[in-house]
Amino acid sequence: MGREVEAMDQTEYIRLEEIYGANNYKPLDAVLQRGEGVWVWDVEGNRYLDCLSAYSAVNQGHCHPRILETIIEQARKLTLTSRAFRNDQLGAFYRELCDLTHSHKVLPMNSGAEAVETVIKTVRKWGYTVKGVPEDQAEIVVCANNFHGRTITIVGFSTDEGSRRGFGPFTPGFKIIPFGDPSALEAAVTPNTVGFLVEPIQGEAGVIIPPEGYLLEVKAICERNDIVLILDEIQTGLGRTGKLLAEEHDGIEADLTLIGKALSGGFYPVSAVLSNTEVLGVLQPGEHGSTFGGNPLACAVARTALRVLVEEGMIGNAECMGAYFLKGLQQIRNDKVKEVRGRGLLIGMEFFPEVGGARPYCKKLMKRGLLCKETHDNIIRFAPPLVIDQETVDWALERIEAVLQE
Repeated sequence: MGREVEAMDQTEYIRLEEIYGANNYKPLDAVLQRGEGVWVWDVEGNRYLDCLSAYSAVNQGHCHPRILETIIEQARKLTLTSRAFRNDQLGAFYRELCDLTHSHKVLPMNSGAEAVETVIKTVRKWGYTVKGVPEDQAEIVVCANNFHGRTITIVGFSTDEGSRRGFGPFTPGFKIIPFGDPSALEAAVTPNTVGFLVEPIQGEAGVIIPPEGYLLEVKAICERNDIVLILDEIQTGLGRTGKLLAEEHDGIEADLTLIGKALSGGFYPVSAVLSNTEVLGVLQPGEHGSTFGGNPLACAVARTALRVLVEEGMIGNAECMGAYFLKGLQQIRNDKVKEVRGRGLLIGMEFFPEVGGARPYCKKLMKRGLLCKETHDNIIRFAPPLVIDQETVDWALERIEAVLQE
């Protein structure tokens, strides 16, 4: 116990994972050891361009020096108090996050899935105490092909059979409708509907972008029917789509917004529920909490991670470089590719089913020094850190085109 990991070759690291680890992931065989900005290096010294950004958790780039300095400084002073006591970072974190996102209240958690579970509890209670829905009858509407996390409740309203199979019985109280169809939401509403939970862009489903004005329409439907609009911006938020929050593309503000991942720049698990006062105001002491939620280390890291995004122009760079990357990919003429779509630096390349899946192309790209990941079999998602520059995008486009032409 407590032994340091000795230097091994890549094959031995992989063997140890396969012997001792649960078989719930199927990663590409690059054993990464170090990261800086948009680049990562494996244990054999090979360099790769990271085009996944840990599913958008490292929007600010790997090991950003300002965030690194903050986590070291705060770790020397105070890391955890629980919420039984106050700490000197929490209030400032709340204020800065509310000012930046135009929110009234914040509820901090750790993971994205925890934030989603928090919202489900909170919106149900709002339905009973404010809207007057009969006890235990609250309904939340969600969309097909959603991805909101991996807990039992969340996978229960997934339409991905691989996420659901073998894990029932599931939590009731959810209705599933098609994504991008406001009329489907209108038809699903009943007097017991308390919330509509939706991703502005379905990232895990393959970068599925709804029709223009979709969020504007569903916002109006929610307002007419006294329903809480909940936007899961855990992947799309914090600059990824070229705006601070993806909701800004439609010019709306959700009643509840969920953020996480890049909220810490990849250094530490931090998530948050952003809310108006009415909805989060229903929670009373003792009704919800988290030992680590809102801890001083998390708050200090998140404060710096947010400042870095804004002060270093990463959101504007995501808009500019995203448009450039998307155009470059769309100009690659190849009969294997069905469609390239995206917004900001969240881009999906979809292959025709008869091509045989996207994973072989991910493996070929890895050999050329570019790391990406397939989703839903036939789609590659390109989502590099928001600090990428034009020269590096050109470098990536050359390799992507070469692999497609093979």
